[in-house]
Amino acid sequence: MTKLTKSMMIIALTFVLAFSFTTVFEMEAMAEDEYHISVIVKATDSDFWQQMMTGAEVAEQVNENVTIDLLGPPSEADIAQQVAIVEDAVVGQPDAIVLASTSSDATVGAVEMAYEQGIKVVLVDNLIETDMYHTFMATDNIEGGAIAAEEFSRLAEEEYDIDLNEKVVGHINAMAGVQVLIDRSDGFIDRITELNPDVEMLDPRYVDNRIPDAMSAAEDIILGEGDNLGGFWANNNHTGVGVAQAIADADAGDQFPAISFDADPQQIDAIRDGYLDATIVQDPFAMGFDGVMNAIKAIEGEELPDFIDTGATLVTQDNLDDDEIQQLIDTDLRSEAILEEYGM
Repeated sequence: MTKLTKSMMIIALTFVLAFSFTTVFEMEAMAEDEYHISVIVKATDSDFWQQMMTGAEVAEQVNENVTIDLLGPPSEADIAQQVAIVEDAVVGQPDAIVLASTSSDATVGAVEMAYEQGIKVVLVDNLIETDMYHTFMATDNIEGGAIAAEEFSRLAEEEYDIDLNEKVVGHINAMAGVQVLIDRSDGFIDRITELNPDVEMLDPRYVDNRIPDAMSAAEDIILGEGDNLGGFWANNNHTGVGVAQAIADADAGDQFPAISFDADPQQIDAIRDGYLDATIVQDPFAMGFDGVMNAIKAIEGEELPDFIDTGATLVTQDNLDDDEIQQLIDTDLRSEAILEEYGM
């Protein structure tokens, strides 16, 4: 074998080895770009949180390098179970956690542990009592409650010929001690008393986020207050459904206004049927989709704003069938539009 041939073989071998090492490094880099994100909702028994999970699934579809876990307790009342789910997620060492925490304090320890371990944390819907997170995405619930109060006052005067200063308003509250619900009801009460200084807001009836209990509480108020009742404020989806059922059973749809928060299918049906006048619609789909997208940005080192307002929209019979509203409340339409946007 000539020296030239040996030299050529050495050069070729060097090239092959260099290419091999480069390929290995590239494969390792590609492996590092695979992201694992845990998405944890407040409850799996709620259409609202199902919409958030759908949004997260669509985000997974448009990001081939992302794998998500969808987690959550059966009910928002299962706070201890949600805490355990968050703790288990942290043990699994995902790249990021997108969390809708029911409690403002119970999940703090687990979230802080995640943050300290380098796991990116995106909070949605409910802000917890820590600053160890990368962004917080939510509805401005105080503003949402105020929008509801303004529409409630307008309806009472213009549609029902009711002077709220001479009436009481029933307040059906999903759960005590949950900050988003506190903010919504504070926004509603502050604005409605500003517009109607002598209105009497009844003490909240807490129903443990159960539709049958919300229905029962509303029935008690309808029977107990009679003609003195000026309407109902229900501060989430399950309370809205329960109030609508009570109004339907009492055949009281034409007697006073009733407004809720969120947009479960039963609430939309109740608006069409006249048992709810309006509901304030959040954007749980965006909380899931944008929550995952923002988690990816955080993983890749992008700085995120402290707060992202996901919006609050008044939905009534008049605008229910508008394209913009249908996109907001119909997750199938929303999913199709996003997947088409991404060429899928």
